[in-house]
Amino acid sequence: MILVTGATGLVGSHLLLALTKQHQQVRALYRTEKRKEEVATFFAFAKASDRWHTIDWVQADLLDIPQLSSAFDQVTQVYHCAALISFDPYRYKELRKVNVEGTANVVNLCLSQQVQKIVYLSSIATLAKTPNWPITEENHWDPNVTNSVYAITKYGGEMEVWRGTQEGLDAIILNPGIILGAGRYDSGSGVFFTRVAKGLNHYTSGGSGVVDVLDVVDMMLKAMDKAVVNQRYIIIAQNWTYQKLLATIAAAFHKKPPKRCVGKNTLHVLRLLDSVVGWLSRKRKLTKNSVQSATEISEFNNQKAQRELGYQPRDLEDSIARIVAHFKTVQT
Repeated sequence: MILVTGATGLVGSHLLLALTKQHQQVRALYRTEKRKEEVATFFAFAKASDRWHTIDWVQADLLDIPQLSSAFDQVTQVYHCAALISFDPYRYKELRKVNVEGTANVVNLCLSQQVQKIVYLSSIATLAKTPNWPITEENHWDPNVTNSVYAITKYGGEMEVWRGTQEGLDAIILNPGIILGAGRYDSGSGVFFTRVAKGLNHYTSGGSGVVDVLDVVDMMLKAMDKAVVNQRYIIIAQNWTYQKLLATIAAAFHKKPPKRCVGKNTLHVLRLLDSVVGWLSRKRKLTKNSVQSATEISEFNNQKAQRELGYQPRDLEDSIARIVAHFKTVQT
């Protein structure tokens, strides 16, 4: 039995589609019926409703150990995709609960249930940025710089996985870049498509590694099946500026590309205004880390994944065209 946490998310839902295509026995964790039904709709769009019904759906919270324990019955492999994504410092405790404590609970159950292997979906956010591009798997976490609350807690999750390896658990950590995929346009990178479709005139000066969700799923499957253990892999297709990313999405929508660059100084002014509002509402939209991320260019090296996992990145222009076609279908 294969267990997938975070099964209703962007990566999780695509992973379920791939696993059921292989006729694997799959158990999927979910928290709300609404999100579960969204996956059913996603499967229906993919003409795979018959496969959706083969999944053993279990409602469980990563922090509820009795619930989680029952989900591990007869499980031999775990794909841990569940995570909370936020850069709001007011949500640090919540992030820590899910991304660190939740991962610790998953690792502990993997050990107690003698799970063969876990593949943990992390992020390039946990890798230290240095002037010497490109960033590789050897760019270890740097506690001496200001890291986002999301990065801090995902790094904490990684530490729990590495702790599990010291206790006998076989594990692989994947560090994907910005993940583009069809299905969710109200959060994460899906918002890029929603905003460009409505007409977006501005971009920021930064850039990062970008990857198709189908690439991420392919590499998760290969990471599980190959004999390699206790390694990490950067999964990015290409290093793109945000201007290029948004312009490519705009072209796929037959829209004009964003023309106005919003500079770091402007973003810092907006951040200060947001901090005042955030102090009153206990909710932040712009933080120092998010401004830094939006305006800095980071480049990543995917050679290790190509060499050891046989990674062959999809063409991002084709990926974006596919996602835009899906967007147009579901938004009409």
